[in-house]
Amino acid sequence: MYEEFGISKEVYNKALETEEELKEIFKKFDENCMKSSAKILKAFQDNKVSTTDFIEITGYGFYDKGREKLEKIYSQIFETEDALVRPQIMSGTHALSLALFGLLKYGDTMISISGEPYDTLKSLIGLEGKSQNSLINHGIKYEQIDLIENDFDFEKIEERVKQGGIKLIEIQRSRGYAQRKSLSISKIEKIIKSIKKINKDIIIMVDNCYGELVEDKEPTSVGADICIGSLMKNLGAGIATSGGYIVGRKELIEIVSERYTSPCVGKDLGANFNQLLYYYKGLFFAPSVVCSILKSMTFASLMLEKFGFKNISPKFDEMRTDIIQTMDLDTAENLIKFCQGIQKGSPIESYVVPVPGEMPGYPYDEIMASGTFTPGATSELSCDGPMCEPYTAYMQGGLTYEYGKLGIMIAIENMLNNKYKR
Repeated sequence: MYEEFGISKEVYNKALETEEELKEIFKKFDENCMKSSAKILKAFQDNKVSTTDFIEITGYGFYDKGREKLEKIYSQIFETEDALVRPQIMSGTHALSLALFGLLKYGDTMISISGEPYDTLKSLIGLEGKSQNSLINHGIKYEQIDLIENDFDFEKIEERVKQGGIKLIEIQRSRGYAQRKSLSISKIEKIIKSIKKINKDIIIMVDNCYGELVEDKEPTSVGADICIGSLMKNLGAGIATSGGYIVGRKELIEIVSERYTSPCVGKDLGANFNQLLYYYKGLFFAPSVVCSILKSMTFASLMLEKFGFKNISPKFDEMRTDIIQTMDLDTAENLIKFCQGIQKGSPIESYVVPVPGEMPGYPYDEIMASGTFTPGATSELSCDGPMCEPYTAYMQGGLTYEYGKLGIMIAIENMLNNKYKR
């Protein structure tokens, strides 16, 4: 079976060793999957989900009971007062844009306390690019406090909060393309308590992309006012083909909803484009898919360590708070060959050979491998990286562990055939 994919005995035997060592870690992922599944099943039952909730509503989208029920389920899972879950939200960046432009006005100040934000958010804020529609060009002030040793700078944050004049604090849970670790729920909880103790009126917003259901709590369960993500990631489970969610306090969701549609219309408008079945089913499958992704990424972490790569994060035995795995592959050729191997191990367009090229919103040429059913869906196995030192590969996804394992083995074999030019 493995020989059909060109996988050598060396890689196969390393995979057997790896799986044996990971049994106890995989058991913990299974336990968390069970908790998440119970929480979601309870929400479905409490809200009396029916097949009639999947009916397509066209036109203006008024009186869509299925859409309203789905948003109540999201509110229950995230322990919030309200939610906006819509196909018109095209990505995580779009969801963040809706929230920031809805909640911030001319003269307001926002602060990122998790350091430099993700590349596409830099353009949204106005730190990069020439857009006339950035936050800064709309008179919104931006400040940034960097992390210290992968944790919040409590002293500097508390000092700045005491000075006043802050409307919104943004926390990016996942690392993005930064060389830092992702932020755990426990760390987020501690900083939220610290901020709210000084000023309870500051809006704390968490970019939750890649983090949903990885731990047994979400940021809104520990005090975040608003939380945002994409349905092409964890909660869509590879079934939702587009969309995003915003959950939080009712008055904040109402403001953001008016940015999403128009004033005095808010959540009442928006046809579901016949997507509700996919959203319900995606959410239902999400715990299992997230569990498979975590197993796949942990398998990759230990496998690459066994083949001599040192700068891998998270390490196989570290706690995980999102679905991203990073590996410094040391040379441009290694990065290219690994990504090309992930493409070779994909179900869709496995015959395509990715090459580095320009990507809108990114400062370096990028190489991207994504043989996915839904283009850009990071719940499916994919890998990309900027063509700059230390040639870090950013990998995520895997709808099932079996497919994830095969794809990773093929990628390692593809790089092994390149003789690890390090």
